Amino acid sequence: MRYFLISYYKKPTGQMDEVVSVSKNLKTRDRQTAAVVLDFQTQTVLQCSMNGTTVPKEWDRIVSFYYQHYAATFDRLAKQNGIEFKKQEPESEVNLN
Repeated sequence: MRYFLISYYKKPTGQMDEVVSVSKNLKTRDRQTAAVVLDFQTQTVLQCSMNGTTVPKEWDRIVSFYYQHYAATFDRLAKQNGIEFKKQEPESEVNLN
C-alpha cells in the first residue's frame, strides 16, 4: 500500500465521523473526498485540510500529528515503502498559521 487517506463526514446528529483507509492507487474520487492524503512512497502530503482550512503540507508535522493515533498503520506503510520515521515529540495540535 502507498497512500493513507482520511475523510470526514458529518452525521445527521451533527457529529463528525472520521474514515481512514489505505490504498495502492489514488483515484479521482479519493482526491475529491479525502481531507488528508499522504503518499508514503514519495513522503509527500498531497492534500491536507482541517475544517475546510488548508494547512501547510509539511510531511514531518502532519505525520507526527497523525502517528499518535494511527501508529500501527503508519509503521506498516513505512515498512512496505522502505522508509523510516524520525522519532520526534508529536504536536498536540496542528497550528493552522
